[in-house]
Amino acid sequence: MNADLHCHSCHSDGVLSPAALAARAAANGVELWSLTDHDNLGGLDEAREQARALGMRFIDGVEISVTWHGTTIHVVGLGIDPRHAPLEQGLASVRSGRDERALRMADALEALGVRDAYANAMRHAGNPSLVGRSHFARVLVEQGYAPDVHAVFRDYLVRGRPGYIEHQWTALEQAVAWIRGAGGVAVVAHPGRYRISGDQLLRLLGDFRDAGGQAIEVVSGSHGEAEVRHFARLARDFGFYASRASDFHAPDESPIDLGRGAHLPAGVEPVWHAPELGSRAACPA
Repeated sequence: MNADLHCHSCHSDGVLSPAALAARAAANGVELWSLTDHDNLGGLDEAREQARALGMRFIDGVEISVTWHGTTIHVVGLGIDPRHAPLEQGLASVRSGRDERALRMADALEALGVRDAYANAMRHAGNPSLVGRSHFARVLVEQGYAPDVHAVFRDYLVRGRPGYIEHQWTALEQAVAWIRGAGGVAVVAHPGRYRISGDQLLRLLGDFRDAGGQAIEVVSGSHGEAEVRHFARLARDFGFYASRASDFHAPDESPIDLGRGAHLPAGVEPVWHAPELGSRAACPA
């Protein structure tokens, strides 16, 4: 199945509307699609409606920001009920700290000479309550500090670089509880992106499983062939379902387009076989 179960719209740090993302996914042959904006559910109704109109199967999703032992981790929730009050309230609590972080990040970047960092980041943000690193990255590219957003993240917006701001997100256990309480499957997003050791990754996956997490992104826009094989082995070792995703944000920024990732390797159980997702994955939206 051509499934793409992680991407972003202008409701978080993507650039396309949910309807435009749906059209792009359908044009690329995606059969099962999920919109997983950061810490909010605002684009799901539009995405679901357009997916239905295009004949795609759709799964409601979200990506939750987590702090685990001082490291920011992202957990995707698939098959969630977007009207589940504890999830909505939890995401609101996560969003409440985002604007403070954005203002501190703007101050740090302006100290480097970036002009009107916050105002310009807001210009890129479709959702003013969700100004994030990608919006600032686009500003730095515009002002000539880096050739593309990937270089900005490498040189300015990761730990140890001048634009990085420490922030305490929600706990891993809490994020998984919100997802499971809303009827969904919790997935560790893009594990190849985290700057942690191999032993720390094993500890993270163990803590995630103990909290009720059920899946890991084996295929991601951040993973090369060797990483796909590695995370397939870890999925088998931990008894996780395997997810397939592009983590698409924008046509000129994302290394993989919607639906264009590698196929899941043999020997893993696709996340769309999870009972929580089975009916939605098997039936047209």
